[in-house]
Amino acid sequence: MIRIGTRGSLLATTQAQTVADALVAAGHPAELVIIRTAGDASQAPVAEIGVGVFTTAIRVALHNDEIDVAIHSYKDLPTAPESGLTIAAVPPREDPRDALVSRDGMVLGELPPGSTVGTSAPRRAAQLRALGLGLEIRPLRGNLDSRLGKVASGELDAVVVARAGLVRIGRADEVSEALEPVVMLPAPAQGALAVECRSDDAELVRILAELDDASTHTAIDAERSVLAALEAGCTAPVGAIAEVVESIDDDGRIFAELSLRAAVAAEDGSDVIRASVVGPVDRAEQLGKDLAAELLELGAGVLVGRGSQA
Repeated sequence: MIRIGTRGSLLATTQAQTVADALVAAGHPAELVIIRTAGDASQAPVAEIGVGVFTTAIRVALHNDEIDVAIHSYKDLPTAPESGLTIAAVPPREDPRDALVSRDGMVLGELPPGSTVGTSAPRRAAQLRALGLGLEIRPLRGNLDSRLGKVASGELDAVVVARAGLVRIGRADEVSEALEPVVMLPAPAQGALAVECRSDDAELVRILAELDDASTHTAIDAERSVLAALEAGCTAPVGAIAEVVESIDDDGRIFAELSLRAAVAAEDGSDVIRASVVGPVDRAEQLGKDLAAELLELGAGVLVGRGSQA
């Protein structure tokens, strides 16, 4: 029996169950093990309680052989590798876009100035402010049900959350608008899962690798490489999105390339620095580093707290 560790929220258990179902379908019995994390025990903003707040307890259980596999929302993981553990698979990604859920189904451009919009992420808050719509951005914590409930109750006019989460818990019909990356770049690895196990468990690494989606894995490697090179954590105002796209060479032959876009925003919305790059699929991490270097040259270091070294 493969023991799969996960947080206990509806979203987390739904995500983990998709992995368990895939393993069972491949002939590998699996069960969920619920683990309470520091993030579940606090209502403080994630930016205050720290990177890894949703993942550390699950990783400790994995190190201690209390579970065999850990399932994470990939965007919650610190960028630094965890000694003794490996990301054995990144399953196909759900829609990475952010989503607006608003009263009366209004889209972003229809919200009157002064409308209250809740979000848990400094990245979302910064990009919303940068749009210059005069919205009042308020901090937001809690599970998806409680966040959506603040709109239904009238406490907030709208919330911005990851569309992937709404899709996974069957509430995609509540989305008023899916925010395209040109409006709001999602968090690096948003919509993707990380399936992690102990590095020395070669048989389990092999089994889990069957769940890996190469295009998703490549895109995530590029996006997180940007974040790592900027020395920014998962709560920093950094957005990134990568896609494997088809290109045509001079001889009319079709080949795959990796398209990567990223942005760094000032928390008050006063500045947004954007850059993009296209390159070979097998150079995903290097493309991320190159793009981060370009962002730093444009002044992004100040916006992510690295001083004037940019």
